[in-house]
Order: sequence, then structure tokens, then C-alpha cells
Amino acid sequence: MVEKYRQYSISQLAKEFDITPRAIRHYEQIGLITPTRVGQNRIYNSADRTRLKLIVRGKRLGLSLEQSREIINMYEPGANNHAQLEKLIDAIRLQRKRLEQQLEELNSMLGDLDQAEAESLAALAAPEVKVRHSA
Repeated sequence: MVEKYRQYSISQLAKEFDITPRAIRHYEQIGLITPTRVGQNRIYNSADRTRLKLIVRGKRLGLSLEQSREIINMYEPGANNHAQLEKLIDAIRLQRKRLEQQLEELNSMLGDLDQAEAESLAALAAPEVKVRHSA
């Protein structure tokens, strides 16, 4: 069977991308993928699989579903897709900036924890001073 015409079940795609069938149904519900139906069964084609792959990759990069939708919808077969790639690069750079800010905040918090721990250990190691009360 030619890859272009290959069909997939929801369980096959869920297993391949290590996501739940429920997540795939959610992506369908919000219009990110549009499988065909045969009775109660959803049938996914290669285009659906590619879109799902891009959605999962976007999630792993920290993109919102709306950002992924915008980037995916910019794709035009046969075109150079520079606008799509530039949009993706912008989203990646924005996510990187957010993560770098979070990393700075986490490093600051780790420094505060190190200082509090050192002060507490020093207090435990210090000899106790007994105060005599005069009567």
C-alpha cells in the first residue's frame, strides 16, 4: 500500500505518538485533525497522521494548541512555506525566552534554598549557650 493512502486507527496513532485516544479525540473536537468515519470508527489518513505529529511536536516544544493550529494551517503543499517556518521560528524563540526566564527564577530560588539550608546546618552545629537565671 502506498504511504499516501495508508490508514490508521486511533489506537495505532495513540501508541505511535505515546498519547491517549482521548487526546486525539480532543484534537478532532477542536478541529485540528479531521478523520473520516466508518460507522463508529475513526479512520485517519497520512495527512491526519502528519498533523498529529506536528501537534505532538508543538506540545513538546511548549507551543499552545492554537499556535500549532496557526502554524499547521499555513502549510501549502508545493510552496516554499517560508512564512510557516518563520512563524515556527518566532514561536520557538518566544518559548526559549520564557524558559530562560523561568530558569533564572529557579536558579534564584535554588540559591535561596542553599542559603537557608547552610544557615540551618550552621545553627544545628553551633554549641548551645546555656543562660543561667539568677534567683
